[in-house]
Amino acid sequence: MSPSIRRVRRILLQAAFNYRLAVLIGSLLFTPAALISIGDYRWETWITDGICLVMAATGIAFVLAGLGGRRPDWIDTDDHQDGAAA
Repeated sequence: MSPSIRRVRRILLQAAFNYRLAVLIGSLLFTPAALISIGDYRWETWITDGICLVMAATGIAFVLAGLGGRRPDWIDTDDHQDGAAA
């Protein structure tokens, strides 16, 4: 992976882990995409429809990441919570 792609990836992950910033960025991405898709504009083409679809999906993902918070990757379902050996 090139250094510039790593830098962009790091910035996006930091934004997603900051809950308030993730909700803000998600709202800023989703709102114009929704307004453009609802309205009927003369300048709309299939390219703008695709860009709006990507913006809306990214915005929703950021909002869900901000509202959902971090979750563990692994949930241990063993019944050995008291510390006793099996």
